[in-house]
Amino acid sequence: MTDNSEPLSPRAKLAVTAGRAAAAVSRAAGRGSGSVIGGRVALKLDPDLLARLARHLDVVLVSATNGKTTTTRLIAEALRASGPVVSNALGANMPAGITSALAGGSDARYGVIEVDEKYLAGVAGDVTPKAIALLNLSRDQLDRAAETRMLAERWREGLSGTKATVVANCDDPLVVWAASSSPNVVWVAAGQEWKDDAWSCPSCGGVLQRPGDDWMCGDCGFRRPVPTWALNGDHVLDPHGSAWPIRLQLPGRANRANATTSAAVAATFGVPPQVALERMYQVQAVAGRYDVVTFEGRELRLLLAKNPAGWLETFSLIDPPPTPVILSVNARGADGTDTSWLWDVDYTRLAGHPICVIGDRRLDLAVRLEVAGLDFRVCDTLDEAVRLCPPGRIETIANYTAFQDLRRRVGN
Repeated sequence: MTDNSEPLSPRAKLAVTAGRAAAAVSRAAGRGSGSVIGGRVALKLDPDLLARLARHLDVVLVSATNGKTTTTRLIAEALRASGPVVSNALGANMPAGITSALAGGSDARYGVIEVDEKYLAGVAGDVTPKAIALLNLSRDQLDRAAETRMLAERWREGLSGTKATVVANCDDPLVVWAASSSPNVVWVAAGQEWKDDAWSCPSCGGVLQRPGDDWMCGDCGFRRPVPTWALNGDHVLDPHGSAWPIRLQLPGRANRANATTSAAVAATFGVPPQVALERMYQVQAVAGRYDVVTFEGRELRLLLAKNPAGWLETFSLIDPPPTPVILSVNARGADGTDTSWLWDVDYTRLAGHPICVIGDRRLDLAVRLEVAGLDFRVCDTLDEAVRLCPPGRIETIANYTAFQDLRRRVGN
């Protein structure tokens, strides 16, 4: 780790102070945490501030389409076994939000940073990470983000020759192709439930063959690397063949995969798998995800699903029929305004559940459910939907801004 005794320059101190003031004003005005506007103000005053704030830290960057926030939280908990951590725990994952987070970490040893896929290469250039975790790539916000192979190519070019240890999911061909330009890669068999963005070879464009869990291109020979870490049921297999039990309070296979990657990252910093996994058990929820709340006398479990891959994983978490389900979809700037992704989600998995639909784009979702042959009710508000749901805990699934709306309404 580099020396953290070198003080910030007067310009950097001014930028940090101004950023904190802007964030405080934003919070007082009820406009959110203020992390983004605070970071923007700070970077305007000192464009190199992000690099200055990170120079004393051992930094981990985490990027993916799904699972970034949760994996960032798990890694942060694991690394706290070795020292204090600063992290953008609430998911503000573009340079402004990252800058705001690091501004509060002058005494930290580690920086565990979630990074939006589009900004990974640029942030890596600024903060000189010791490790980079790459989880998955799939379609998301098609009006804002690039097509998945273009994102993979951007990662591949940006990480070429990096000195960081890249911890990458060997089950996602796009991630493998992106990470393969790096000289030091730790391959993790974390699985890939959603495969519809990875049937063609990212290297040559040929058709990938997928026998079982393996994959390869018959045209150019590009294939799944041999992993050194693996998720095996409820255990993490480490490079020595030892199996470590995963005991999480967070539900589902996807979170066990996130824990496997997190254990591999923690090991690059000298934290043993047993210690890392024990610390991960402390995580009960992540920025409201998986919380069970009481609203209008009913229990609601809050689940986030932002894109087809995320909805697929979320459907595997919910209680079976006749458990009632409330679905909420918006299409604001942070969600992406294109809702065509709804047609890529297999909503027939909800057959047998009583369904209520809310959110800004509830009619778009209603059309999709109608075509899927499902019975549902369209409601104007969460309150109405809860009143119409039959008895039992309600599974509430929402995309990004709809999820934030739900949290505010239930006081979470």
